[in-house]
Amino acid sequence: MKTLNLKDVEDYIEQNIGTFHQKRIESLDGLELKEVLGKKNPYLFKAKYVLTAEQIVKGITDAHISSNEETIFGDWLEGLAIFINGKVYGGKKSGITGIDLEFDKDGTRFIVNIKSGPNWGNSRQVPGMIEDFKRAKKTLRTSNSRLNIIAVNGCCYGKVKNPDKGDYFKYCGQRFWEFVSNDPNLYTKIIEPLGHKAKEKNDDFVKSYSQMINRFTREFANDFCRTDGSIDWEKLVIFNSGENKKDH
Repeated sequence: MKTLNLKDVEDYIEQNIGTFHQKRIESLDGLELKEVLGKKNPYLFKAKYVLTAEQIVKGITDAHISSNEETIFGDWLEGLAIFINGKVYGGKKSGITGIDLEFDKDGTRFIVNIKSGPNWGNSRQVPGMIEDFKRAKKTLRTSNSRLNIIAVNGCCYGKVKNPDKGDYFKYCGQRFWEFVSNDPNLYTKIIEPLGHKAKEKNDDFVKSYSQMINRFTREFANDFCRTDGSIDWEKLVIFNSGENKKDH
């Protein structure tokens, strides 16, 4: 085990945070109004007394962007955690399905599935992760039957009251970052470097976002507004939920 050099972490973040911002913009460039519109509840907009095309467009795109950014940044944080662990314990990205990180500590092989936050899994996803852990243990023990293996679900933020889940441990927030780095304060130390050129990068995103909102608003008005400018709710509901719509 080595002591983590925070300068290495700061350099990694500075060199790689641009990837996150670039993927945010790319996710906008590939977005299509009708694709997103087909996945949202038109009745909700009517119930909320939404009257303008821009309100609907901003509502559906902001919800999509928020969810998408969580995924993109979660993947980025996974890479950061693996980098940090590699510096301290020599850990590496695992080649086993469902396992993100493998490393050895005190005679134990840790296999880690990394998620963004603690509330990531539903009733089917969590059992799926447990099965991945079981298969990984079986795979690793084919070459070393006496290997002591501990499975961990690591979450980059949040808290959990009871980390011992029986089949695995769940470490969140401070506990997770200490687990991968051996530094109990790392979870606060990484927050400042993450803001590297954040305003500059966000300005680029806002420009792309504004252009997309304008484009989507014009498209929505052309397809789902009457000549007097009011929203044609029946046409919108038919597009979203009708059995004969051509788009789906």
